[in-house]
This record gives sequence, C-alpha cells and structure tokens, in this order.
Amino acid sequence: QVQLVESGGGLVQAGGSLRLSCAASGRTGSIRQMAWFRQAPGKDREFVAAIVWSGASTYYAASVKGRFTISRDNAKNTVYLQMNSLKPEDTAVYYCAATLQIAANPRYDYWGQGTQVTVSS
Repeated sequence: QVQLVESGGGLVQAGGSLRLSCAASGRTGSIRQMAWFRQAPGKDREFVAAIVWSGASTYYAASVKGRFTISRDNAKNTVYLQMNSLKPEDTAVYYCAATLQIAANPRYDYWGQGTQVTVSS
C-alpha cells in the first residue's frame, strides 16, 4: 500500500554532514507521520526524528537534537534527514518509516529497506 525507499547513506568523517532521503509511493495520501529510526550492530532500534505530514511539527531524540533536521516535500512525497556534526556513535543503518496514525507513540506500519551511515573518527 505504501512503499518507502531510502537513499543518501554513505561514509563520512566525524564532523561531516549527510542528507538522507526517503521517497514514498503508493497510497501516500494516507500517511500522517513519517520518521527516521536507526539501528547499530548489537543495539536496539532507536527513534531518531519524526515529522507530522500536515503541519510539519517535528520531534527529535535527545541524542540528535540540534544536529539533525527532519523535513518534508509534500509535492515529492519525500522526507529528508539532514545530519550535521556527525559523530562515530551515529553509525547505524537508518530506516524510514510511515504511519497512518496521529498519536504520540504511533504504530509505524511501513518501513524502507534501510541505508547505511558510517562515521569515521
């Protein structure tokens, strides 16, 4: 029903920047919120940032607040994650997710395939 494809991952030195993109297709009109999660080897998947589609309200994990910015382009059905001042601990597979719900802790039913971000020291 909804397909998500991430892109933009890669290798960057500490202090550098990357911008991730997530393009949504299918029944995109049903999407109410989109978010980024990440998972590092040996760690649980963690929330990174989210954006409400209609009003562009944003939410961030404390670990990335002030460094990462989530945004969206409604016309392109695309969400972005601008990552600045990257740290080695930001190294992870980053996943884009979408939900049809408007809630504080929504259930994310749609996920992308993930894109690897590696930050070297």
